[in-house]
Amino acid sequence: MTSKERVHAALRREPVDRVPVYMWYHPETTQQLAELLEIPAGKVADAMGDDVRQKWVGGNYAMEGIVHDQEGCTHTDFWGIEWVKLGYFNQIRKYPLQHTSREEILRFKHPYDKIETLLQQMEPILPLGDKLFIGCDVSPCAFEMVYRLCGMDEALMNLLADVELSKKMLRDASGFALKLAEMACERFPIDWLWTGDDVAGQERMMMKPQDWCDTIGPQLAKVVNVGKQHGLWVAHHCCGATRPVIPDLIEMGVDVLNPVQGNCPGMDPFELKREFGGELSFMGGIDTQDLLPNGSAKEVRRVTEAMLEGMTADGGGYILAASHTIPHETPIDNVFAMYEAAGISREEIFDRAANIRNNQAT
Repeated sequence: MTSKERVHAALRREPVDRVPVYMWYHPETTQQLAELLEIPAGKVADAMGDDVRQKWVGGNYAMEGIVHDQEGCTHTDFWGIEWVKLGYFNQIRKYPLQHTSREEILRFKHPYDKIETLLQQMEPILPLGDKLFIGCDVSPCAFEMVYRLCGMDEALMNLLADVELSKKMLRDASGFALKLAEMACERFPIDWLWTGDDVAGQERMMMKPQDWCDTIGPQLAKVVNVGKQHGLWVAHHCCGATRPVIPDLIEMGVDVLNPVQGNCPGMDPFELKREFGGELSFMGGIDTQDLLPNGSAKEVRRVTEAMLEGMTADGGGYILAASHTIPHETPIDNVFAMYEAAGISREEIFDRAANIRNNQAT
């Protein structure tokens, strides 16, 4: 069974040879695996047997796709957002619309002239689509893009104090994601459209669920609908306690929810599966805050096996993944324990790494 066949079958709740896997790693975790396997960091997913390959073509390219070698290095993205490398990740240093006038905000234009450049990020993975499951990430799709432009405090304040301005900013942000989605779905042979919009914290949503339904949800739905019109699966990423709007995500056509952070209120994976599993698939759930960095390999394997059993009780509807990026403090044995629970042995991983080295040598 190819990776592409495996993921499609799992999402259709059809029999698979093993559960599909799609892991995200902290850069240092990737480097640790690369050194252990004696392969380039860019080949780690190949060796590990991950089934999905995906690229950012929206604003997340500026956050995740541009990599600096030196601490403190900066870049300014196509939206005018200034990023600085702090630790292993890029963080926002300057919000271009923060503390600006209402008129200046209304004049702001999203970088439609850069869409071709952004879409080119897909090119390296397209040749892999005969065997691998290919995704295109157009996030952030609405509110998250707005707060990257004006800062979180102003974005939340506008939802309450200047609803019309907030709606205008949300329409503009989602309109850009919509255009990216339309062009990507028309141009590329992808398997799912990946959307995303972080609107929740560890304890609750950042705004009242009704405010989300009134202002943010309708804009996100337009982006989701593009994937559905093209006959694609649509995945959605939102960290934190997003439980109150899951029914709305299902109604608009979201097929897969990520990352399922079970330590947040209302986000217990098994409860979500029981309540929504007939209409929604899940990707994630293996705790990155405590279990992976602090648990034993035996415990990680036990928890992962239980997750697989519970989340595939209806025959599928689950992609094995951590609840976010696997932190660099995670013992490598714990990483292998997850894969072993999914039926991917350490020996299989090392064999694939050896084949990668041999192919590079020739």
